[in-house]
Amino acid sequence: MKSAGPENVSSDTPNARVADIISALSYALDLTEGQAPGHSVRSCMIGVRLAAEIGMPVDDQADLYYALLLKDAGCSSNASRLFHIIHSDEIRAKGDLKDKDWTRVGWESLQYAIDHVAVGAPFLERVRRLILVAAKQQKQSRELVQIRCERGASIARRMGFSEAVGNGIHSLDEHWNGGGYPDGLRGESIPIFSRIMNLAQTLAVFAAGQGTEPALEVAQKRAGRWFDPELVKAAASAARAGKLLAGIEQEDVAAQVASLEPVQRRLVLDEDMLNRICDAFAEVIDAKSPFTYRHSHGVANAAVAIAQQIGMSDSQVVSIRRAALLHDIGKLGVPNQILEKPGKLDAGEWDVVRKHPFHTLQILNRLPGFRELADVAAAHHEKLDGSGYFRHWGAEQLSTPARILAVADIYDALAAKRPYRDGLPLDTVFGILNKDAPLALDATCVEALESCRTDSRTDRVLVPAMPALAEV
Repeated sequence: MKSAGPENVSSDTPNARVADIISALSYALDLTEGQAPGHSVRSCMIGVRLAAEIGMPVDDQADLYYALLLKDAGCSSNASRLFHIIHSDEIRAKGDLKDKDWTRVGWESLQYAIDHVAVGAPFLERVRRLILVAAKQQKQSRELVQIRCERGASIARRMGFSEAVGNGIHSLDEHWNGGGYPDGLRGESIPIFSRIMNLAQTLAVFAAGQGTEPALEVAQKRAGRWFDPELVKAAASAARAGKLLAGIEQEDVAAQVASLEPVQRRLVLDEDMLNRICDAFAEVIDAKSPFTYRHSHGVANAAVAIAQQIGMSDSQVVSIRRAALLHDIGKLGVPNQILEKPGKLDAGEWDVVRKHPFHTLQILNRLPGFRELADVAAAHHEKLDGSGYFRHWGAEQLSTPARILAVADIYDALAAKRPYRDGLPLDTVFGILNKDAPLALDATCVEALESCRTDSRTDRVLVPAMPALAEV
C-alpha cells in the first residue's frame, strides 16, 4: 500500500496532564453552545478564582476545576430536541440565551422568541409555532435542561470524576430563588459547585461581550434570584481587587487556566484516562443528532478492524481508535437544522458541513502531542484522487491511518442503522466501497475490512478486541 506522511498516529501522554486535554476539548463544547471559543476555560478561570476568594478547601477546588471545564458536557444531547421545538438554528438560539434573563416573561423573552422561532418560515407558520412555544415554554425549558444536565453529569462520572463534579454539573441551572431547573432547588440546597458555576459562566459571557462592569452589574441585578447573594458580594470584592476577571481575554487564557489546577491534586494523564476521555467526547459528538447515534464508535470499530487486519502495531491501533472517536468533533458546530434536514442541502449549507473537518483540526491541534492525530482525524473526508474535503489532499498527502479512517467513516455511514432507515446490506456497502477503490479509497483498506465479515448470512463485520492497555 503506497502512502505518504506519518504511519503512526502518535499521542505523547508521558507527563501530560488531564487538565490540558479537557481544557482543549472544552472548545468543542463552546461550539455547540454557540459561545465564542474559550468560553469554558474563561468560566473555569473565574470560578476557581471565586472559590479561592471564599476560602474553599483545595481538594474541593480541584473538583470544581473539572466541573467547570465539563459544565457543558451534556449540551449536545438536547440539540435535536431544541431544533424540533423552535424549527430553527439551535446553536444560535443557545448562544443568545446565555445573556438573557429567561426566567422573566416580558419583552426580552418575546424578542428572543421572535429572533429564534421558525426563522424563515411563512408568516402563519411562524405565528403558529410562536404560540406553541409560548404555551409550553416552562415544560419544554425544564425538559431541555434536564436532558443536558443529566447527560453531562453522567459523562463526567464515567470519566472517573467524583460525585461532587457530577452533582455540580447536574444542578448547573438551578437558581437561588428556586426558579431554575431541573429540580427547582432553592438557596443552600443547591450544591456550592453549581452556585459558583452558574455565576462564573454568566460573568464569562457578559465580560467577554460587554466588559467587566456590565458583567458585575448583571450579577448584582440577579443576586437573590439567580445567584447566591454572598457569592455575588465575593465576586464584586475580588473584581475590585483585580483578581476575578483579569486576563480572561488574553490569548493564553488556556495556559492560565492550566496553571490554576491545585498543585496538590493535579491529575497526570495515563493511557486509561485518555481512552475514557476519548470515549466520553465521542458520546458528546454522537448525541448531537439521532441520525449519528453511535457513529463515532462504529467508525472506531471499523478502523481498528482494518488496522489489525493489515498488521499495524498495538500502539498504532490504539491511536487510530482515538482519532476515529474524535474525528467528528468539529460537527458539534453544525446546526441540527442542517444535520437533520430531510431534503437536499443548498450550497450554503454544504459549505457549513464541509467546514466541520477544519473545526476538528482546530480543536484537536490544541491537544499537546496530538498533531499527527489531529491531521488524521481531520482527513476523514479526504480522497486519494483529491476529490474530498476540506484540504483536497491526494494520495501523496494521505498516510495509512488517514486512509483507514476514510474507509471506516464511509463504511459506518452506509452500514449503520439510522432512525430514518435500516443499515444497508453489507453486499451493497462493499459494492459501493469497491467502486470507489482504488481511485478515491484505498483498496487495501477496503479489502481488509471486507475480510473481517464474520458471516455473510448474518451481514456483520467483526467487532475487534482492543489490545490490553498494559501491552501498549
